[in-house]
Parts: sequence; structure tokens; C-alpha cells
Amino acid sequence: MSTPWSRRSFLQFSGSAALFAGGSAMLPSTPAFAAGDEYDTLRAKWRTVLLGSGFDPAAAPFAEKLALLGTQAAEHRSTMAAAGGSLWPDLPLTLSSSITASYTRLATMAQAYAQPGTGLTGEATLAAETKAGLDHLHDQVYNPAKSQFGNWWDFQIGSPQALLDSCTILYDQLSAGQLANHLAAVDRFVPDSSVGHYTGTSTGANRVDLCRSLALRGVLGKSPAKIALARDALSPVFPFVTSGDGFYADGSFVQHTYLPYTGSYGLVLLGGLAGLFSLLAGSTWAVTDPNRQIILDSVQGSFAPFLYNGLMMDAVSGRSTSRGNPRTNSYGFQGGDHGRGHATLAAIALLGTAASSPENQRWRALVKGSMQRDYYSPVLTDTDLSVAALARLKAVQDDGAVTPAAEPTGHRLFPSMDRAVHRRPGWAASISMASKRMGLYETGNGENLRGWHTGAGMLQWWGATHGNGQYTDAFWPTVDPYRLPGITVSKKPLADAEGGAWGLPRPDVNWVGGATDGEYAAIGQYVRGLSSTLYAKKSWFCLADSVVCLAGSIRGADGTAVETVVENRNLGAAGTHALTVNGVPRSTALGWSATLTGANWAQIAGHGGYVFPGGATVKALREARTGSWRDINTGGTSDPITRRYLTLWFDHGVDPVDAACSYILMPGATTAATAARAAATGWLTVLANDNSRQGIVVPSLGVTAVNFWFAGTVGALTADKPACVLVREHGDGTATLCVSDPMRMQTGLTVTWHRPVAAVLSKPGTVTSAATGSALTLAFGDLTGQAGATQRIRVALG
Repeated sequence: MSTPWSRRSFLQFSGSAALFAGGSAMLPSTPAFAAGDEYDTLRAKWRTVLLGSGFDPAAAPFAEKLALLGTQAAEHRSTMAAAGGSLWPDLPLTLSSSITASYTRLATMAQAYAQPGTGLTGEATLAAETKAGLDHLHDQVYNPAKSQFGNWWDFQIGSPQALLDSCTILYDQLSAGQLANHLAAVDRFVPDSSVGHYTGTSTGANRVDLCRSLALRGVLGKSPAKIALARDALSPVFPFVTSGDGFYADGSFVQHTYLPYTGSYGLVLLGGLAGLFSLLAGSTWAVTDPNRQIILDSVQGSFAPFLYNGLMMDAVSGRSTSRGNPRTNSYGFQGGDHGRGHATLAAIALLGTAASSPENQRWRALVKGSMQRDYYSPVLTDTDLSVAALARLKAVQDDGAVTPAAEPTGHRLFPSMDRAVHRRPGWAASISMASKRMGLYETGNGENLRGWHTGAGMLQWWGATHGNGQYTDAFWPTVDPYRLPGITVSKKPLADAEGGAWGLPRPDVNWVGGATDGEYAAIGQYVRGLSSTLYAKKSWFCLADSVVCLAGSIRGADGTAVETVVENRNLGAAGTHALTVNGVPRSTALGWSATLTGANWAQIAGHGGYVFPGGATVKALREARTGSWRDINTGGTSDPITRRYLTLWFDHGVDPVDAACSYILMPGATTAATAARAAATGWLTVLANDNSRQGIVVPSLGVTAVNFWFAGTVGALTADKPACVLVREHGDGTATLCVSDPMRMQTGLTVTWHRPVAAVLSKPGTVTSAATGSALTLAFGDLTGQAGATQRIRVALG
């Protein structure tokens, strides 16, 4: 698991941030040492990975970042007081996290010494103090005679990374004895056996971090065997997996066995591999395993789908969503979804230096486009990025040969981690689910204490020109955790960290997933509540300008209310965005609440519209909520933060039996567009919304979609076993049927479309027979090995 001194916090202050964020891989123009052999060349490359090159220290954004680095280093040196059991009074070395934090502060001091424009550049006293600090930590806690205690991550990843980076920067100032001492300490805590087996804490992102320490120890100690071991130990990270940690064929990335983690651990893995690929490229130890292409392909297949306008979606970022801090703190730390997005862009830019020219050019276009669109948190103002990362990103921005790539449209379903992303012109949305395979949420090390319901169908969305700070602006410490947008939930009170740490709370359900043709999708989740009796069936039908949301068979027996949250928009510190219902403006006063009977539609100014087919009773609340980061993360700040929210929800009452609701989410829709959709009563027909089946027809889009929780017939579709079916009729006389087995349990399945079909134009090998004529009958063979993937069949209509 991870340390209480989080990866994000560690990288915020460490020289290691340059690697994570994607530093430059160019050689320094005037290295401080003689490049006498290949090891010296590699050391020169790594030094520039850490420090960057080719930038003007007097120009923006570098001048500000370098001054900040100098300020941080000056603070650290002024408070450093070597004593028995500590190097800084606030970091007792009886805590493993304090060891990492101490090495991290020294790495910051080393950077301030080596970088230009810090006010401490080349100061001999600072270098001496930094070396003395390294010696003190060695003598006190990090040497071959000591034993590991506390969190393994600090001894095997956090501390050695910061130590080795400092040794790289200060190499010329270290005596042979000092260097030997530090390398011996790394050998003690990161032995060759740490990568001897691909199990436990030596998988995925953790494995890459371990290899990084082994490689740098080999470079600094001129040990070819260490470098070769690090290179070869990367290979188990590359292949697709079918369970546990790693990349899946559908683009999913999982860490801690049960958690979608593309935006956190996946990002660490990507940044680490980018650095190592770049470091070793062209050397005796270049990474040549052909499976490394899987990592290169993950840029488009795994990371890009969750990047939007420069941010990395929360749906795949696990407990890191609880690590934010106010922007007003002394370090200007931005963090959150935009911080993760910026670091991803920088890692992609670095990886490009070790990829083919076409890949590099394509990725630079992706990076440039994302940078240009991040109006909420401009990338080059992110002082959490290292100087090296800023240099690389600014080079992409200034490259006139790079045409910025537009945001893609389409749908990506990730059944191996119970996630979906729907992208349309002007907006994007994500859906977070949970099953036996994926946890409802992750808590651990005192982090993400109230993320209980994020996997209960949370539906987040962003607009191209609005809402990009929706979840960045103190959303997680101030939102009502029982009213996350999109979820169906029991209001039963839960304890902090309810369900246990590290992905343990997983609902005992199999039917979670969907089917997509790459543009539209049908998605379903059998919902079971965390530590409650909540039971519900939920479906989302992702279409051209909207998402149709159904919740049915809603039950609970906890003696508490059950709700389906239509929306919970963060209006910021002072937002008064108007709410219009059925054409009537409602109050903008804080504390206003209402039961909206006969609601056909609602619209939140500057956000979007919501249509309630056939009319509904919906509750609304406008409130100010106050919380702190420490409420959800024991390592967070305790400063109170207040944000305003506008919430819409269905109240199913206390202990409901077979309650149901439906609504249409229209991101970015105006009042006119929302009213028009509500008035077009024939646009949508809800075919079923109960315990057995949920389905819709949208004639204007040629869409019929049904989630079969059990076998049966809905409209024109029949399935003899549980399945998901999406049908799209096209204007050219053809149609596409998309079928999946979200349960991964069907050894055979028959789907019938009661519509004349002349011929089957294409089908996958899983279709064992296809009968056409007055109806289309498709027989599928064993689907258990398809991992919930969509089976696409194209037909000519009769």
C-alpha cells in the first residue's frame, strides 16, 4: 500500500517530481563532471531529467518556479537541526514517513543549489548542508545496519528515490566514501530480491518505482548488473493482465487488485517508465522488450480517454481525490484533477522522446491541444510541476510544427475496471461503478475517509467552456458524501473508512458493464449498498446530446430514506446560478429547498438541463456547505472551506419497495433546448424499468437498447439469458447490434431482434449462428472469456 506521506505530497517537494511530471531528457550543455564512460553519460541524462535544459530562467513560467524552489529550500535549511532521532524537529525519524519527507527536503535543497535563478544557485554552504543532512539520515536510520519499519513504501521507494536524485545532482560534491555509504543503504532496502517475483508490492507502478531505484543505483555505482536487472525486471509490467494489477486489453488499469487507478498509480507508472525508457534509450541497456509497445499504446488507449481540457477524471484516481489543498497555501499547490492531468501531459511528453517519431508527433498534438483548452487551471502556471516538466511542456506549446489535437468524441467502455467515458462535442462524462471485481471506493492510510458511494453510479461531467473546476474547487471536502451526482443511495449513516481499507468493500454482484458501438452505449449496474440493505438496478444510455438515466427496483430496509441524486453542482464560493423549472425561475437564496411536483424539466444556468419523462416529483436544495480536507484525509489541512451547491434528487422515501425513476441529463443545454426536449414526448420511450429489464427506444437516433437483468422480451428484443443489447439503425439501410455479457457467466446466449433483416454483413467469432428473414436470431457461444467486451454485428435491413 502507500505511505501516509502520499505520493502526491512527496512529489510536490521532491526533485523526483521532475521524473513523475516528465522532465527533459536532453544532455546538459555544460555538465559539471567529465563524461568519461557510458555510466557518466547516463548520469548526465538523468541529471537533466531532474533539472531540465533549454529554458530561460528569467522568463515565465521558470522565474516564478525557480524563485519558489529557492524559497522552499531556504525554509528547509533554516529549520534543519540535526539531532538524535531527527533532522528536522517536525519530522521524528521514528516514523517511516518522516524519513521520506526528510530526504525529500534535502532533494529540494539540492535542486535549489543546482538550478539557476533560485537565489541559492551554486552556494557552497547549501551544498555542504545538504550533504551533511544526507550523512545524518544515513547514520541515524538509513544504512545497512538498520531494519525497515513502518510503511515499506518509504524504505523501498520514497526515500531511495529522493536520495538517489540528490546523489545525482551533487555527484561532484560527494566523496567516494559518502557515495558508497548511500549506495550501500539502497542495496540494503532495495535488494535485487525486491524484483525477484512479480507479486505483492512489486507489481504495476510499485514495480516501476523499484526498478527506477535499481537503475539509478547501478548508474551511480557503475554496476552493469544492477542496470540490467532494472531493465529486465520491467518486463512483467508490460503484458496485458486478466486479473489483478496492470493494464487490461480493454484499456483498463488496476492497482491494489480491485481499484481503477489510471489517474494515480497508472500515472506514476507512466511517468516512471517514460523516465527509464528515455534514460536507457541508445545505451547498452536500452529497453527492447517488444511488449513495451503495450505501454506506448496505453497513451491513447488508457490515459487519453480520461483526459479532458487538461484534467484527469476522478473516476480513475482512487483515494488521491482526497489529497487536495487550498490554492492559497504557501506553495501554490493546485493538485486535484487538473494537477493529475498536467502531470499526465508532462509524462506523455517525456515518453515521446523514447517513442517513434509518428507516436511522438501524435502525442505532442494531444498535449498541445489539452494545454490550450485548460482555461480553468493553465498548465504552465502549475507550480507543482518541476522546472524540467515546465520546460518540456513549454517547448510543445511553442512548437509551431505541432497542430493541437481537438478533443475526441465517442464512447469508451472499460469493463475490466467498471468505468465508462462518454465524449460528445462540447462535453464529456464519466460513470463509476462497482462489482465483485472492483471496489466501491478505496480508503487507507487515513485517506478518502468518506468516498463510500463513488462506485454506486457516480456520474460526473464537464463542459468544453464551463464546469472544468466543478470537482477541482474543493468539491470533495465540501460535497455531501451521501449525495454524489448520479448515485442511488441509502442515507444510512456510515463511519469514516466504512467497509475497510484497500478496496475491500466490493458488492456481491456480477451484472455490471455494458455494450458500445464506439459512439453510443448502453450501461448497467446492479447496485448493492455499502453496509446497507440498498438494492437497485441502474442503467445509463449514452446518446448524441444526452445521457438517459434509469433507476428501478429500488429497495431498502435500513429505516432510512433512499435517494437517487439527479445532480449536485458545485457553484463555487459565491455562485447564484439560476434554477428554472418548467419555465419558472426558482429562488437563488441560500437555504432554499422545495419539492417540485409535476416537474417536466429543470435547467441550471451555465451548467445544463434535466428532463423528467412524463413528469416527476423532484426535490431541490440550494445550500452552503463547509468542510476541510482533514475531514476526508487525516493528512489534509484543517482550514474550513465553504462552497455552494445546487442539488436535485428523487426521494424514494424510507424503506422503499420497487421504487423507480428516470431522467435525461443534457450537459450544457439551455433552457430553450431543455424545454424543447421535454415537449418532444415522442423523442424517448422507456420500454421497461424494473427488476428484470431496463430499456429505451429513441426513434430519431435509430436506437433501441435494453439491459436484460433476466431473460425476457422488451419491445423488439429478446434475450434468453442476462445480457446487454444496443441496436442502432443507420440511414444507409444497415444496422449495428452490440451485445455483451456483463456477468461473464454465459456459456451460450441467444438474442433475437424482431425486425426484418436481409443479411449479416459482419460478425465476430463468438456468433455461432445467425438466422435472418422476418427477424434476426443470433446465437453466441461461450462468452465467459470475453471479459464483458462488446460483440458487434453489422446487418443489412430487410
